[in-house]
Amino acid sequence: MKPRFAILAALAMAIMVPSAGAADGKEKAASCAACHGAEGVSVNPLWPSLAGQHASYTESQLKAFKGGDRVNELMSAMAMPLSEEDMKDLGAYFAGLSPQIGSIAAENIAPGEALYRGGNSESGVPACMACHSPNGAGNPGAAYPALRGQHAEYTAKALRDYASGARAAGSAAIMQTIASKLTDEEIEAVAAYLSALY
Repeated sequence: MKPRFAILAALAMAIMVPSAGAADGKEKAASCAACHGAEGVSVNPLWPSLAGQHASYTESQLKAFKGGDRVNELMSAMAMPLSEEDMKDLGAYFAGLSPQIGSIAAENIAPGEALYRGGNSESGVPACMACHSPNGAGNPGAAYPALRGQHAEYTAKALRDYASGARAAGSAAIMQTIASKLTDEEIEAVAAYLSALY
């Protein structure tokens, strides 16, 4: 095996395989379960499901809450005592869980799918899949979140928060620009589509 290929293969495996910290993360996630569910699927559609989310994204969001770059009274308080190791373990644990895929009426698929896969050239909205992948799995290397199986209500709120500037951490500059160009109908359509994407 050529050395370059071996290095690339090792890097790919490090990104794709959850760390041994996932076992530690399960224990640490007990306090997360009240809001985000025992299996990472939240019971309240306005709270994010974390099952299947990339470890890098979960970790970055916990750091943002702890550091004050992302503001939410409850999450900031929950993140404050976490060490970097805790955040890595939690990210690894949630990444290893399976997202819960929702359902959507067949007649409601087309508008959200069209926006997700093709964007809206008239308003300058790029295809969502360019960053979040064709199946909504996201891009762990760039810390772009997985969106598949996320509650439609949560996704719609997140897009509105980006558009208004209320959400300003991480990829906010990119998402604020994109979300500000979306209509309410487009937000609802793409959020519904993502909830059932797998």
